[in-house]
Amino acid sequence: MPRKLALSFVLTSLLATGAHAQSLSPVEQRIAAEVKAWQPEAINLLERSARINSGTLNLAGVRATGEVFRKELEALGFKTVWIDMPRAMGRAGHLVANRTGKQGKRLLLLGHLDTVFEADAPGPLWERESDTTARGQGVGDMKGGNVVVIAALRAVQRTGALDNTTITVVFTGDEEEAGHPREISRRDMVELAKLSDVALSFEGAVTGPGGQPMATVGRRATASFDLDVTGRQGHSQGVFGNAGYGAVYEAARILDGFRQQVVEPGLTFNPGVILGGTDVAYDEANAKGTAAGKTNVIANKVVVRGDLRYLDYAQRDRAHARMREIVGQSLPGASASITFRDSYPPMAVTPGNLKLLELYSQASSDAGLGTVGAVPPTARGAGDIQFVAPLVDSLDGLGASGGGAHSPNERVDLTSMERSAIRAALLMYRLTR
Repeated sequence: MPRKLALSFVLTSLLATGAHAQSLSPVEQRIAAEVKAWQPEAINLLERSARINSGTLNLAGVRATGEVFRKELEALGFKTVWIDMPRAMGRAGHLVANRTGKQGKRLLLLGHLDTVFEADAPGPLWERESDTTARGQGVGDMKGGNVVVIAALRAVQRTGALDNTTITVVFTGDEEEAGHPREISRRDMVELAKLSDVALSFEGAVTGPGGQPMATVGRRATASFDLDVTGRQGHSQGVFGNAGYGAVYEAARILDGFRQQVVEPGLTFNPGVILGGTDVAYDEANAKGTAAGKTNVIANKVVVRGDLRYLDYAQRDRAHARMREIVGQSLPGASASITFRDSYPPMAVTPGNLKLLELYSQASSDAGLGTVGAVPPTARGAGDIQFVAPLVDSLDGLGASGGGAHSPNERVDLTSMERSAIRAALLMYRLTR
C-alpha cells in the first residue's frame, strides 16, 4: 500500500463534511425509532453480560457471556454455533451466528466476549453511576459494542429488512489475548471473511475534537524483534582497546542507531526489556529474566526484546532491512543478530475502507448525529479486524464510547450505545439493499 494512501486518513474529514445531508426514508426512520425504543433493554442486556466475569482465561465465564448473546441472536433469526478451540490452547472458543440470503452486501460483524479482567481483578462487575454512565469490567471493551450489534440488528429485523440478507456475527472468546497458534485461533474468522464483502467491528468508539464521532479505517500491525548481542569478555581496563567494546556498548549503539536512522511516519519500535552482563537468562514464556556482572568485567551478553508496529508490509520490509543493516555494523570485539516475529497483520488504509467511512458518516449525518471522522492508525492498538481486513473492506470503532478501558475505572457512556446502534443499523440497511 503506497505511503500516500496509508496516510490519507487525514483527508477523510473532507469526505465526511462534503456529504450532503439527506432525510431518512420511512423505513430508516422506523429503524432509528426501534433503536431508541429499545434503549432501556439495551442497557439491561449490557448489565446482564457485564455481571459475568469473562476474563480471557475464565473459560466458563466467556462461555456464559456467549450464551447471553447467543439467545439474543437466535431470537433475531440467526443460526448459532459455538466453535471450541483445542484444549491445549487454553481458550474458550468463539460464538458464530449466521443468516443467509441473496440481497446486497454480505456482512461480517465482529465483537468479543472476553475482557482483560480475570476473576481476581479489582473493580466492580457493574455499577450504575448515573442515568448516562456505568462503570464495570469490560463495559466499554467491548460488551457495550456487542450490545450495539444486537440493538442494530434488532432494529433492522423489526422492519423486516433482515430478510434475504447474508450477515455473519463472530464474537471471539480471546481477543484480549489471542490463542496460539493464531492460524488456529483466527482460522474460522478468516474463512468467514472470505465469504463476506464487508467487515464491521464494534470495538469502542472514539470521540475527536469538538466531540466529533470517529471510526477506524486503519490499524498498525503488531510485531516484535529479538536482538541478541555478544561481546568479548575481559578486564574493564581494556575496554575501547584490544578487549573491544563489549556487548553493552554494542547494544547501545544498535538501539540508538534504530532511534536515529529508522524513521518513518507511523513506524515505531520499543525495546521493552534489556538484560546485559556476563550471566544473562531470559524467560520468554513469562517475559522476565536475570542478569549479573561486575563493574570491572566487560559484559559478554545482552538480550533485548522489543515491539515493532508498522502501517503496511512495505513499511515493515523497509524497517527490517535498515535494522539489519545497523545490526551488521558491529563495533570491534562484538557481534549481534536480530530476528523478527509478526503478530497481528496491518489494517491498511484502503480506498474501500475510506468508502465505508464515507457511507457510515453519511448515515450518521442523515440521522442528525453529525459527520464521522477517522482515527489515525497510530492512535489504536491491535484488534481482531486486522485478521480479516486484508480480505474485505473494513471499518472498526463502531461500538460504545467511554473511558478508562482496561482499568478498574472502565466506564461506558450509555447514551453512546443508542447513537452507535442507529449509525450501524442504517449502515447495515444501506449495505444490504
